[in-house]
Amino acid sequence: MTSAAAAPRRGGPVPPDAPVLATRPLRPGTDLDGTSRFADDVWDLDAANHQVHTRRWILNFPTLPAAFRPVAKELFYALLAGEPPPGETRSSLGSIRGRFTQVKKFLWWADRRGIRALADVTADDLLAFHHWLQSQDLGPSQRGAHRGAVRAFWLYRHVLHSDALPLDPSRIEEWTSDNSKPARRSENRTDRIPEQVISPLLVWALRWVSDFAPDVVAARAEWWPLYIEGRRRSALGRRGQPPIIDRAKRAETRERLRTLLADYRAAGRPLPGNADGQVNEHHLARQIGRYRSAFRYPTTSAMISEAVAELGIADDTYLITPVRAQVHGRPWLARIRFADVPTLTRMLAAACYVVIAYLSGMRDSEVKHMRRGCLTRKRDRDGAVVRRVVTSQAFKGEGTPTGVRATWVVSETVEHAVAVLEQLQPPEVDFLFAPLPGSAGYRYGDAGDPQTTTATNRVLNAFVDWINTYCGAHDLPDIIPLVRKQRWMLSTSQFRRTLAWFIARRPGGSIAGAIQYRHHSIQMFEGYAGTSDSGFRAEVEAEQTLERGERLLAMIDGHEHHDLRGPAAGEAQARLAEFGRKVAYAGSVVTDPKRLAKIMKRDDPKIYFGEFVTCVHNPAKALCRRKLALDGRTALPDLGDCQPLRCRNVALTPDNLAALATQLSTLDTILESSEVLAPYVAHRLEQQRCDLAALLAAAGHDPQQHPDQRCIPGQHKAVDAVSGSEEVR
Repeated sequence: MTSAAAAPRRGGPVPPDAPVLATRPLRPGTDLDGTSRFADDVWDLDAANHQVHTRRWILNFPTLPAAFRPVAKELFYALLAGEPPPGETRSSLGSIRGRFTQVKKFLWWADRRGIRALADVTADDLLAFHHWLQSQDLGPSQRGAHRGAVRAFWLYRHVLHSDALPLDPSRIEEWTSDNSKPARRSENRTDRIPEQVISPLLVWALRWVSDFAPDVVAARAEWWPLYIEGRRRSALGRRGQPPIIDRAKRAETRERLRTLLADYRAAGRPLPGNADGQVNEHHLARQIGRYRSAFRYPTTSAMISEAVAELGIADDTYLITPVRAQVHGRPWLARIRFADVPTLTRMLAAACYVVIAYLSGMRDSEVKHMRRGCLTRKRDRDGAVVRRVVTSQAFKGEGTPTGVRATWVVSETVEHAVAVLEQLQPPEVDFLFAPLPGSAGYRYGDAGDPQTTTATNRVLNAFVDWINTYCGAHDLPDIIPLVRKQRWMLSTSQFRRTLAWFIARRPGGSIAGAIQYRHHSIQMFEGYAGTSDSGFRAEVEAEQTLERGERLLAMIDGHEHHDLRGPAAGEAQARLAEFGRKVAYAGSVVTDPKRLAKIMKRDDPKIYFGEFVTCVHNPAKALCRRKLALDGRTALPDLGDCQPLRCRNVALTPDNLAALATQLSTLDTILESSEVLAPYVAHRLEQQRCDLAALLAAAGHDPQQHPDQRCIPGQHKAVDAVSGSEEVR
């Protein structure tokens, strides 16, 4: 517990006017002269924050104990603008903001303990802080991060001139006894959205984007000028600018009101009402571009009274926009209330987020940086659309705080969601997920930064609440169910995780009845290739490994590996028997995904399941194109290029045999009309049919179920799947 010799100070004190962001890349258009200086009490880091969807980051030094403010400023100036000590990496802006909170907690603890300078801190004090952290509601990694913040005062001691920590906390034996190293972060640790939640959620999101969007967009087009008129007149009223009242103005007001009431009479619509059952004169005033006070004159008042006597008053204020979309054969809304438009547009934006985030695999930061015009189409020489590409900014793993330009290949559904967002946002707004008019955070006339992640999480869960409330009010079965008797709390990070799970697992059915995960799997891999270090392929391959491990254990548990057929059946049985011996303990079942992942990494039997064949992979015998795993070393089979009649790695499960038999029946059905097929096509289909029949027969499948009467002797060669020898048929 002895202290090390203090390192000599480098340079002199930091000049009061030194810019704290001098070495950080600033946002485009930002002048360094306008950024925070060392002498400022509050340092605004936003000018160097290129992820515009995050909260505004500041370092508020007056929130620290007064005695420690000078040394805290020196530390954070070193973190922001200085060079890190040997062995340390330069911290990101977000990490520095998080470290400020951790430092603040330590300094207030020291102040309450009676410590007035870091130089007075002893080993006993640091040990007491260590024990205090253990008494708080913090996980091991969080406690380790707090201890790391304290040690920063030692690591950066050579640039701290006003005070310094006199000893290295890591030399205290107990300091590292609590797993102080933060756990390695991985997106696969994120909870995936359960199937019973994502399925109805995606159904409703697609329903909103495809069916409800035209109604909501049309309603917003009617609502927007009325909203702007109301905002404009409210602003004039706050400035104390009374309306100009003269004879010409009154005459124009009467004419506008007469025209408006004529429209109500022509449509047979009652006048808008308010909560008191009276005419909503505010809404009528918005419609004619006047203040409500214009209706206090006898003439205009009488005109409204005559219209009320003739048309009546509605129970609320509704838009003229008709409702056209239906749910289960009924209009989804009877009418659209004026006050509901902000909520409906937020729900539509939430649905667009679900569609884009889930069907593209983009991270929240990447979705939030989508701008107007981000989607482009690529066409073939005939003009048909062959690819839709979204361009945005990728940050994670790119090695630069400014991010890099990246592209994602997306589906037509995502293209439609992007188009809807472009219609919802005012023309001056560039980011597609900026706060919408009428919502918190919206500023009229401002280009607007995207919503924060926290705000999006709130809107996503409000979307779930809207769905369940709507289903309850309309007696619909499409609710988002509870999970373990609790509402599932959605977060932006869960969509990418869930997509990776479904691509890897590829369930027999399909969510929403239309989403083919294999198709989206190809899109994900193609879209990320050569653009950014997305990590999505790693997530999918990790999920595929877990799914394969679960299936292998299920085969062993059910003794299904004894039912395998084909040339590699014996090898598969031997590998699975050895795998079961290494994995299984008496009376135990592997249910923990983390444990299963470790088992597969250590004892993977290299057996891969496909729809038509099961590959017992031996690279030396494989005839398919070899794929490389992410580590660049492990050879993986390519089941899409499998040659089952020739490859010695082929084994067949009962499911494989059933799929092959179904394919054989499909070929028989097609060949019944072979006279309408081109001769070459018919010939190739007959070859496929003969090959399948030979493969099934060699595997011991009942040959009477698929006689090979279509195989013409001498026409082509088929390969015996068991012996591997060629036989002329």
